[in-house]
Amino acid sequence: MFSRKLLLIVGLLLLVGVVAAQCAQPQVQEVQKVEEAQPTEAVQQAQVAETQEVKEEPTVVEVQQPSESRLEAVRKRGKLICGGNANLAGFGYLAEDGTFSGFDIDFCRALAVAIFGVADDTTLEIRPLTASDRPIALQTNEIDVLIRNTTYTLSRDTEWAANFGPTTFYDGQGMMVRKDSGIKTLEDLEGGSVCVQTGTTTELNLADQMAARGINYEPKVFPDAPSTLAAYQAGNCDGFTTDKSGLISQKQELEHPEDHVILDVTMSKEPLGPAYAHGDDQWADIVDWTVYCTISAEEYGVTSENVDDMVANSNDPVVKRMLGVEGDLGKGLGLDNDFCVKIIRAVGNYEEIYNRNLGPDTPFNVPRGLNSLWTEGGLLYSPPFR
Repeated sequence: MFSRKLLLIVGLLLLVGVVAAQCAQPQVQEVQKVEEAQPTEAVQQAQVAETQEVKEEPTVVEVQQPSESRLEAVRKRGKLICGGNANLAGFGYLAEDGTFSGFDIDFCRALAVAIFGVADDTTLEIRPLTASDRPIALQTNEIDVLIRNTTYTLSRDTEWAANFGPTTFYDGQGMMVRKDSGIKTLEDLEGGSVCVQTGTTTELNLADQMAARGINYEPKVFPDAPSTLAAYQAGNCDGFTTDKSGLISQKQELEHPEDHVILDVTMSKEPLGPAYAHGDDQWADIVDWTVYCTISAEEYGVTSENVDDMVANSNDPVVKRMLGVEGDLGKGLGLDNDFCVKIIRAVGNYEEIYNRNLGPDTPFNVPRGLNSLWTEGGLLYSPPFR
């Protein structure tokens, strides 16, 4: 009897366990569903942003790749944008009537002519830049080319991500002082002060030269050429330093130029020439051969006055190739074969450009010196037009 009751109790307990287990199963599933919390609005937005960020990565990379060549972009725009100077007479100067002139400006004009056949307000824009503006303007493609008394250096070749074309003006840094100061050498500036423009190789060269000579001095730094010259004229500095070409030019702007003298010292090598951004070999070739056209034209006696006669009558194979009478050298650049004819007709050869802006009939009268042809003891040299 006891065994029968025991078995009945055990059976009931097992039945209750089974029923309880079956009833409990949906409750566990329901709890699991409650614990699977849905993302909040903030989380959802973050997830969307993250997804978009990942999807946009290839687009960013693609945007960084040039979609067209520089030449195509310039032609589509309809004008060349050349970074230049507005404050250095003889090289790049903006007159009161809004016109630019100068040695560097003429090379901007030559490049516009090579591309469009003419250089005027519709095909050429000179964008004035300070010294510190130059790398940013190149890196952001604000300009197509920089032709603004800019020295070719290793760090600019790399940090600016710039390539430099042929040197158009071989220069060197100098020092200007007042005649009555008694200063004859850099050593005489011991304990004195020097006005210098910031963001230039001039500032760095000055520090190097003074340190090498053990000269104690105070550099007084200014943001641009006009403020640097103004400080020197006001007597805030004992000396004023920049490239010698700049000293010759800016000396003429002083109230009494005859009261100042440029010391007989060269503090550095300053090869000045055009610069352009890395990454477009065709554009580099166009800029380079625009310069070489002016140099080669001087060497072979081709001028703005006789270029048309040379086209018609020259028997020199080199001249014929240079002027596009024979061969298709211009087409190899993506230009017209007679691009060099157009340049010479519009701006002249190198000698004409030099004399018009810096030569004997200008207030500056800067001797050619190293900027003479290689055949005359200078450094100017064009590769063959072949």
